[in-house]
Amino acid sequence: MFHLVLVFIGSFIVDMLPFFGPPAWTLMVFLQMKLSLNVWAVLVVGVLGSTLGRYFLSKYIPYLSAKIINQNTITDIEFIGKKLGGKGMMIQFFVFLYTLVPLPSTPLFTAAGMAKIKAGNILPAFFIGKFISDMVMVLSGDYVARNAISFSEGFWSWKSITGSAISIVIILLFLFIDWRSLFMHKKFRLKFNIWK
Repeated sequence: MFHLVLVFIGSFIVDMLPFFGPPAWTLMVFLQMKLSLNVWAVLVVGVLGSTLGRYFLSKYIPYLSAKIINQNTITDIEFIGKKLGGKGMMIQFFVFLYTLVPLPSTPLFTAAGMAKIKAGNILPAFFIGKFISDMVMVLSGDYVARNAISFSEGFWSWKSITGSAISIVIILLFLFIDWRSLFMHKKFRLKFNIWK
């Protein structure tokens, strides 16, 4: 039981961080292999921890972003959140599909938190998609464990560095797009003066 608590806490911490670290599934695989835990218990507990971590990230990121991003950009991001927030099924479908692809979900929850999209609109789809994608990864844990020299070296692999770089680009694109101009005037513009 204590080991499953470690899985939950580890997944929670990894997924509530606003910066890019190893994906929670790597922690799940590591603990599952190292401690010989039941794969299905690790999946359920780990995905619950990840979902709660992403919920907390989406709740505190508006306060963090208010310290480093200018008010005009925040207003634009909140505008897109209001546009997307009313389309519950559409946004849930997008979140579900996004969670299935091997991209970090940090940009998704950073953007959702900054746009103040209600957590109830995205968490159910995130949980289902995350469970499916993590299931594939955790069940493939033997392969990952046999081919990884160590957990810490896996953190600096080309896959984690590429994933982090893609995440940074996605967040910057989200921040630099003039959403108000796009939605109200159907004109695509980029704004680069977003910092305080």
